[in-house]
Amino acid sequence: MDLLNTLVEKGLRRELPTREEALAVLATSDDELLDVVAAAGKVRRQWFGRRVKLNYLVNLKSGLCPEDCSYCSQRLGSKAEILKYTWLKPEEASQAAAAGVAGGAKRVCLVASGRGPTDRDVERVGKTIAAIKEQNEGVEVCACLGLLADGQAEKLRDAGADAYNHNLNTSEATYGAITKTHTYADRVDTVQKAHAAGLSACSGLIAGMGESDEDLVDVVYSLRELDSDSVPVNFLIPFEGTPLAKEWNLTPQRCLRILAMVRFVCPDVEVRIAGGREVHLRSMQPLALNIANSIFLGDYLTSEGQAGQADLDMIADAGFEVEGTGTTTLPAHRSEVAAGGGCGSHAGGASVCGSGGQGDSVEAGCGSACGGCSGHAEEAPAPVQAEAGEVRPDLVAVRRRGAGTDLAPNA
Repeated sequence: MDLLNTLVEKGLRRELPTREEALAVLATSDDELLDVVAAAGKVRRQWFGRRVKLNYLVNLKSGLCPEDCSYCSQRLGSKAEILKYTWLKPEEASQAAAAGVAGGAKRVCLVASGRGPTDRDVERVGKTIAAIKEQNEGVEVCACLGLLADGQAEKLRDAGADAYNHNLNTSEATYGAITKTHTYADRVDTVQKAHAAGLSACSGLIAGMGESDEDLVDVVYSLRELDSDSVPVNFLIPFEGTPLAKEWNLTPQRCLRILAMVRFVCPDVEVRIAGGREVHLRSMQPLALNIANSIFLGDYLTSEGQAGQADLDMIADAGFEVEGTGTTTLPAHRSEVAAGGGCGSHAGGASVCGSGGQGDSVEAGCGSACGGCSGHAEEAPAPVQAEAGEVRPDLVAVRRRGAGTDLAPNA
């Protein structure tokens, strides 16, 4: 296809595709799907080889959020039967993080529900970061605490945080239909605050909330303009008890096309498959590794993922390798700029993209990713595949282990 050849050439040059080209990727047929994946794979291998970065979520404070994000199981008024608990102690969070690091995670993502942190919360998280880094040499720590006030990003940086996650989630045009208690501009402001403080900015999206192709392209172009280092792609987990519980409109093929579009628009950033990959990609997860170079290990914030060992087996069986702590994730031209405090723009005036979450996406306090842990003696049978639009609550397993429980985490 001329389209795919053009997109590969642009991706290798870090050149921004046209909106028409991005939309055309989402409109490709199932017969063309493997060609789309192969083309995106060429761009992925150019910048990241066959490495897969593992990230591990620790939900510091679960549920009871005052925000009304329609996708989130932790939202105000949620009837989802998730774990609810207040702040973990630093030593508890460090212990939870250690399980992920032992499983191969290079980055620990500390997430807390709520609109945004108080200065006391920031101090508390700072102590948690110190505890984790003291016990786990070389680990990266990303904080995800919601909307930031002036000066808080700097305090997190000084406490040892490497990155900050806050997702845009959807397009500016449709954001008001998803959330009323804060604005799209509030989210952009927080990503910019993190970036300006010298933190690696992580910001992404949630697909499957009833958005159009144009909405998906809009938010990914906005993420590129924000120039974040990583872009988590969450696939909506329709929790019973939330307003979007019946939004079952993703197929594995649709998810692969979305990932490919993100890779073409953001060729040299960490594209992470985040919340919902087990639910919507299902048996196609290994194929998605040809596009994305990063995943979450084990469980999410409020839902369970597949067993941590299954994640590791999948990576090895697909011919990929886990990225070690001694390896720099980003290509040299990005990591050098990031080391100077922020990502900056790229050759030819093209800049790249970022990441953020869902009560089971990756982002808390106004966006967060949920999951679960390993350690079960028996593996659950593989779920039957759902058709587009079919309601399948049996595909969603609420997290009952790991942080906030007495059970071993899944890593």
